[in-house]
Amino acid sequence: MLADEIGGEAYSGALDSNVCLSGEWFDSLINFIENVLPTWRDDPIRPCQTSENSLTAQLCSRLTSASRHTPGWDFLQFKREEPDDTDGRRSIDIAIAPAGTMIWIEGREYTEYQTLLPIECKRLPTPVGSKRDEREYIYSCFSSTGGIQRFKAGHHGAAHSRAAMIGYIQADDIATWTKKIDQWIDELESSKTEDWSLADKLSLSRHDIMSRMASLRSIHTRHQNPNRIIIDHLWIEM
Repeated sequence: MLADEIGGEAYSGALDSNVCLSGEWFDSLINFIENVLPTWRDDPIRPCQTSENSLTAQLCSRLTSASRHTPGWDFLQFKREEPDDTDGRRSIDIAIAPAGTMIWIEGREYTEYQTLLPIECKRLPTPVGSKRDEREYIYSCFSSTGGIQRFKAGHHGAAHSRAAMIGYIQADDIATWTKKIDQWIDELESSKTEDWSLADKLSLSRHDIMSRMASLRSIHTRHQNPNRIIIDHLWIEM
C-alpha cells in the first residue's frame, strides 16, 4: 500500500462538505507526496522519460492513482498546468485541489475550483540553452522562470502561504546539490541581487539514502506581500 504512514492526523474515506482541517494538515500532504515519489520512480512499467514536462505528467498521474487507493487522500485531485489563482497568464506545474467536496483550512474555503497547494517542478541540473540559467531551480538572470524566484515575486502562489517544489535530480546527488544551491544563494546575497538574502537558504529536514530522497524547507519574504511563504522541497535522485 502506498504511503501507509503519512504522519500527523489520519483522514479516512471521503470527506463531508465544509470539513475544517488544521494548517498542520499541509505537512501530512507533503509526507504523502514524499512517500509516492520513490514508488513512482521505481515503477517497472513507467516509461523512461527525462524532460520536465513528461516527468511531471507521469508524476501527476501517479499521485492521482495513489490518492484513490490510499485511505484518507481520496478527496484530492492533482491537476497539470493549472492557471495560477491570482495571475491566470501563468501556469502551475501541479495544482492540488479538493475533488467534489469543500474544505476549510485556517478560515479559508477551498472548492474543486481552488488550489490547495501549488507545486513547481524543476530538473537538476537545468538543461543547457542560450537563455537558460544553471541556477533556474532558484533564480534566472534571463527571465522570471526561476523556481523560488517565481514564488518570491508573487508570479506563483501569491494567494498561498504554503507551496512545494519537486527537484528531479538527473546528475550528481542530493549532497552535491545541497552545497551548490547554498553557494548560489550566497552569491545572490553578496551581489545584492534583488532582495535575496541568506534567509532564503534551504534547510535539510531529512535525507533518506536508501530511497535517494530528501526533504528540505525554505521560508521567503515576497515582493509587495507582507506575508512570508513556506516552500517544502522534495528532491529525488532519478
